[in-house]
Amino acid sequence: MSYDLGRLPIQSLLRPISEAAVAFVRLDERIARSPVGEGFLERSHFLEAHASLWVDGELVHLEDLVLHDALRDIRAPTHELTIARDILKTRRRIAAHPAAWALSSPGLASIRGQEWPAASSGGDGGGVPVGSVEVIDAPAGVGEAEDPGIDGLGDAFAAIDAVLARSEAAIEEAKKPGHVKNAPEKDPFVYDLDWDEDERLSEWQAVLARAQDLPPVLQAIVALDAWNEIAVLQHAPWLGRLLAASILREGGVTTGTHLAAINLGLKAIPVDRRRHRDRETRLLAISRALIIAAETGLKEHDRLVLARQMMMRKLEGRRTSSRLPELVELVMARPLISAGMVAKTLEVTPQGARRIVQELGLREMTGRGRFRAWGVI
Repeated sequence: MSYDLGRLPIQSLLRPISEAAVAFVRLDERIARSPVGEGFLERSHFLEAHASLWVDGELVHLEDLVLHDALRDIRAPTHELTIARDILKTRRRIAAHPAAWALSSPGLASIRGQEWPAASSGGDGGGVPVGSVEVIDAPAGVGEAEDPGIDGLGDAFAAIDAVLARSEAAIEEAKKPGHVKNAPEKDPFVYDLDWDEDERLSEWQAVLARAQDLPPVLQAIVALDAWNEIAVLQHAPWLGRLLAASILREGGVTTGTHLAAINLGLKAIPVDRRRHRDRETRLLAISRALIIAAETGLKEHDRLVLARQMMMRKLEGRRTSSRLPELVELVMARPLISAGMVAKTLEVTPQGARRIVQELGLREMTGRGRFRAWGVI
């Protein structure tokens, strides 16, 4: 389908996109000067992955996601939990790379689990879509050494090299006997075989190119709505929301490693507004979700600051060898912690971990007798 940018309701969107930009700038400024800034960013990854599943109509328990990420599962992970961890890891990767990486061709290919250029994968074709299997983290340093903004000639030579590589790979593949038969086929019970993800992705990228002159917040809103309407990936609708957050970051609305927690805002919007047939209603719903996401972040940050102050008071008079300060930092970095996580991080026994957790006065969040988890939420 074709996404038309000719009739955007600019007048209706001017005020909400301005409010969203102001709210995100306030949040960014507060995080940059905060003693819990790093912990807030790490917690936001978990909360956003959890909220993303909720927006797509699935449910995972936050404590299960935290324990699964720490390899401390108490039961076999479900399919939904696997997807939630894919979202978590993808969000971390995007935050760790330069702002423009996620929307670049190499970045998109890496996130989707493909080689770039795509033809260099030979008979493997389009790779494995995110959402069906776990996303594989790139080795340290991969993706960071390439800086397309160093000079203009670098971009030109890179484009020429990419064309030559694709041509050579296509020629070599065409020479192989039976190369079409050897290509893996998608399971028709899992995939719609008529669903051309590459074509839909190209169409979505064309929408982004036409929206380049719009303000960054409006670009993100349009990009997210277009992603949903075009339905780019069959099994990863959540990726569009991460890419919209990347647009905000690349446009300077959010800075540093901060990715907007768009899903936390979308949770507060009724589904009939988010999926309304009228585009203006959808765009206003997304803009409202951005405002709510920023305001929620401000409230969460202030709550964490207060919780940290209260815990730090309990450290007064403690010996310098006490492990409680390390426990405070661990608690602030993650939504929930288990005895196993505390024991591994602080290098104490599980019994010692439970004892110091009690000394800090953390709340037990799961309501279970065994495999308990504590936190400040």
